[in-house]
Amino acid sequence: MAYIKAHYHPFLFILITMCAMAELGLTAYLISVGNESRNWPSARYHSLLILFEFNAVWTTLFGAAYMLWIVDGAVHLLASIASSIVWLAITSALWGAAAGMMHNTRSGGDCNWIANSSASVNGVLPCDAPQELSVSSCRETLTVEAVGWVLFGLCVLTLFATCMWVRTSKRGYNSSFYV
Repeated sequence: MAYIKAHYHPFLFILITMCAMAELGLTAYLISVGNESRNWPSARYHSLLILFEFNAVWTTLFGAAYMLWIVDGAVHLLASIASSIVWLAITSALWGAAAGMMHNTRSGGDCNWIANSSASVNGVLPCDAPQELSVSSCRETLTVEAVGWVLFGLCVLTLFATCMWVRTSKRGYNSSFYV
């Protein structure tokens, strides 16, 4: 079991951190573009992008910190099993909630229904479309949601793997998680 402990955990945290960085860049771009044009599809969409941005910053900072603690072999309260499990549970809940709300907020499915040059769908303009829809913006929104679901899955997988490691481990809780 020591082989598994020493090898899977850093890679899962690297994946979580890298995906969060990608989400951070994409949501920062979408928020910047929306703020420049002052044209949002809805107030809920704008708020959800801010939630995704917060989640991405939260995950990037703590994911990178846990990676440094793994490499350093840190022995303190924040590098413990309990803090890792609590952080993963909170982060999983944040990503699941954000991705689920985005799924219910965004419209368009696979983005093939949007004409490239106008906001009309089959020649009919949507009643409440304050901005012109494009395939590109639809796909960007779809990507924000998809990366959110990926991060949710990675956090749940890491949480499950950590809990299984704790269950099978014979070590006490006073020792370092990563040593």
